[in-house]
Amino acid sequence: MTAVRIRGIEMYHPSNEVDNEYYINRFAEAGIPVSGLLKALGREKRFIIDNKDENTFTMSVAASRKLLQSAGVSAEELDLIIFTSQTPEYLIPSVSMKLHAALGAGKGTMCYDINANCAGILVAMEQASRTMMANPRVRKVLVVGAEHLSVHSTDNPVYHSNFADSAAAVLLQAEEGEGGFIDSVSQTNSMVIDNSLFPGTGLSNMYRDGVAPTDVHVQFTPFDDSVCVDSAVDCVREVMERNGVKADEVGHFLFSQFSVGNNKLVVDRLGLDESKIHYVGDKYGYTASNSPILALHDALKAGKVERGEYLVFWTVGAGWQNIALLMKY
Repeated sequence: MTAVRIRGIEMYHPSNEVDNEYYINRFAEAGIPVSGLLKALGREKRFIIDNKDENTFTMSVAASRKLLQSAGVSAEELDLIIFTSQTPEYLIPSVSMKLHAALGAGKGTMCYDINANCAGILVAMEQASRTMMANPRVRKVLVVGAEHLSVHSTDNPVYHSNFADSAAAVLLQAEEGEGGFIDSVSQTNSMVIDNSLFPGTGLSNMYRDGVAPTDVHVQFTPFDDSVCVDSAVDCVREVMERNGVKADEVGHFLFSQFSVGNNKLVVDRLGLDESKIHYVGDKYGYTASNSPILALHDALKAGKVERGEYLVFWTVGAGWQNIALLMKY
């Protein structure tokens, strides 16, 4: 039996730390109160790029190099690189190809990018795991999720005050045995498919006469974000029940870091032990596609996660789509 395990995780975020007060004052000047929103979502601080030399690609290189070094793995050993982002620095070539070159991966390393919005890194890990379980020649996979939304949302209070910039890199390794990736459940409901749009104009209209830079930025129409809670509950419950894993057997639940309030609703509905929900959205802001992995990285640094324990991941992407993963770390 092939077990796909997480061999290592590393992250990178810019050094510029910004607290809530900056956003409260910034949007107050426009007559837009955001303090209640920040409190409801669980924000305190976040890390934001403040220079022209950093972006999703440079952050991904930094996180990946750190990961390969800490894991003692050469880039030439990688069989696959998957990059996921909704704000990639490049569309051509793929950022995974740029990573291939920067890291010095081999000619046998397959590369591709995906965009599943905020569900990105869990979708990428799920796809990588199933590929590794089906293909015995894919043994080591680098999955990288990065976001740089701050530059694309300067006038949007929800996005600009809550989202943060970072990259997370995960090394998956296939070994003989049990454990590792076990199962996943996804659920899609396109009821708010047009509430978050980037580029706001669509790619084909970016260069038309009369289009301002802010027209290209993220366009967001507010909605009740708790609509995803029902699907989250369904996905988490199903992935555990169909694999015979009870909630009290799970070591940690690594959920989306967008809303501490939504996480509490999921906890209450499922009757989970709240101490097993690791929340870092107050420390790092909302890092979108990689947020559940940042939560795991932080829990690992704190010595809270042990090898062999069950982990349940869940997150939600714009539009929206939910995904839950069950793994044994």
